[in-house]
Amino acid sequence: MRPLAWIGVLLIIGGIVVVAMKGIPYTKSRNEVEVGPLKVTSQERGMVTPIVGVAAIVIGGVLVFAGRKGSA
Repeated sequence: MRPLAWIGVLLIIGGIVVVAMKGIPYTKSRNEVEVGPLKVTSQERGMVTPIVGVAAIVIGGVLVFAGRKGSA
């Protein structure tokens, strides 16, 4: 298989994991203000939805199909 097909396989596996877990939560931290020893941060929570997983599976399938060796 070509590298393009391997990337497709990884996308398919990642998409299956996201769909199986019904989404993956994540937290993003940011430094808002830092004055001397005082530091104020904020945390933003988000979710990778299963729709993203389905899209990764579809795109991965396309890449596997495009990356397969032709019979010539």
